[in-house]
Amino acid sequence: MTLEFQPFRKIPRLARDICITEKLDGTNAIIHISDSNEITPGSRSRWISINSDNYGFAKWVLANTEELLKLGPGNHNGEWWGKGIQRNYNLSEKRFSLFNVSLQGMPSLPSCCHFVPVLYKGPFDTSAIDKTLDELSKYGSVASPGFMNPEGVVIYHTQANTFFKKTLENDRKRKGEITC
Repeated sequence: MTLEFQPFRKIPRLARDICITEKLDGTNAIIHISDSNEITPGSRSRWISINSDNYGFAKWVLANTEELLKLGPGNHNGEWWGKGIQRNYNLSEKRFSLFNVSLQGMPSLPSCCHFVPVLYKGPFDTSAIDKTLDELSKYGSVASPGFMNPEGVVIYHTQANTFFKKTLENDRKRKGEITC
């Protein structure tokens, strides 16, 4: 038997840039666009269709296909949120907000899409994370101004290429441990 060597991966440096965005409380969604412009909607864990939808996301994708194709080939992850989903955010409609904020400002983006709000960009700093959470708690959602019960933040660490979340309520408990 030959033992396959598994190298230890490089350890990213903590003191690198982060991007903090508002964590929206909706349902995770994905739009996959193939190289031949076939579009497939999905949720966090499965591909969906109009017959097996996730809060109407597949129906919305179908209705906005022409505009969404402007995103180009690949996976486009975001949050499907608003009326009838989780916190509702005092909205009268549902919205799709892309997680990839680096696309902001590109001239050909779909008019039907939003972005998660960027709240901080800069060096990793726990006080910046705490300050951002404090501002959300005091002033409410940036994504839906006037909504005073935002969920929290997502921290993207650029060198580690990974996400972390911090919520305003029950952050130290696992989801299954939360009791009313």
